[in-house]
Amino acid sequence: MFVDAHLDLAYNAVRGRDLTLPASQQTPDEQGTPTVGLPDLQRAGAVLVCGTLFAEPASQHAPDGYCTADQANASAWVQMDWYRRQCDARRMRLVTSADQVPQRPQKGPVAVIVLMEGGDPLHNDDDVQAFYDAGVRIVGLAWHRTRLAGGTGEPGGLTADGRAIVSAMDRLHIIHDTSHLAEEAFWELLDLSGGPVIASHSNCRAIVPGDRQLSDRMIRALAVRGGVVGINLYERFLLPPEQLARRRSDLDDVVRHVSHVCDVVGDALHVGIGSDLDGGFGRERVPNGITTAADLPRLADHLYDGGFGDDDVHRILSGNWLDFFRRTLR
Repeated sequence: MFVDAHLDLAYNAVRGRDLTLPASQQTPDEQGTPTVGLPDLQRAGAVLVCGTLFAEPASQHAPDGYCTADQANASAWVQMDWYRRQCDARRMRLVTSADQVPQRPQKGPVAVIVLMEGGDPLHNDDDVQAFYDAGVRIVGLAWHRTRLAGGTGEPGGLTADGRAIVSAMDRLHIIHDTSHLAEEAFWELLDLSGGPVIASHSNCRAIVPGDRQLSDRMIRALAVRGGVVGINLYERFLLPPEQLARRRSDLDDVVRHVSHVCDVVGDALHVGIGSDLDGGFGRERVPNGITTAADLPRLADHLYDGGFGDDDVHRILSGNWLDFFRRTLR
């Protein structure tokens, strides 16, 4: 079994990728060679994935991105509609409560929890309620800086709007995703909210320096709150710069980050995978040994080689995320 806590499915589909096809049959684009299709997830035995709503802000690399909260909101609803259509076509099924979390891989629709990456689509309590009613169960307030919080590469804490949105999320028991939060915002969120927290797709700062990764102190804080860290497979987040300049990443590098989380918290109960395998890059920037998402279970052999036993391998590949969602989804 396999759980992937971070895939940009709708973002890529809206941009033109046909995710009903295996990645090998999809056309390469400016992001590179595709790695994710729904058939690949089924082949991997994916029991559950977290699929994002990612409204991309305007930048030099994304001139068509949003410039206002209204535009971000509209973009997120277009992606939410894509998930609805996949459910109507029985290619997916939304998981919105603990009793819907699968126990084992199932033939048929891919089980998906919808995760909003970047909180700019949320103007107020009404938006939080509307997206919750539509199926969103996880929200990360930042990507880079948003109206709500400082984010990757753009330091800062929670804004007044951000604190209001956190309160609205907590009333609905929405899970907080701390990936991409600036460090000040991370600690403010944990102080302000008693709700469940995760890092859906973040790696270890002790291995790869930079504010995109988690410090050991942040990892421990998430574990104390019962959270899970999903290890990201983007090679820039797997390899320190001096190694990135001279070699490709491989699945042993993924195990290195998994092992570091386990060493920091003292057990294997707070780490899983949040591959971000389709997050704005292609096959060229993921570990050797991964051609498509169907190859993700190959990580098991590398975990065994890294000294993990059967129970811990099961927990890392699926059990920790499944247990977390059974505890926290309402």
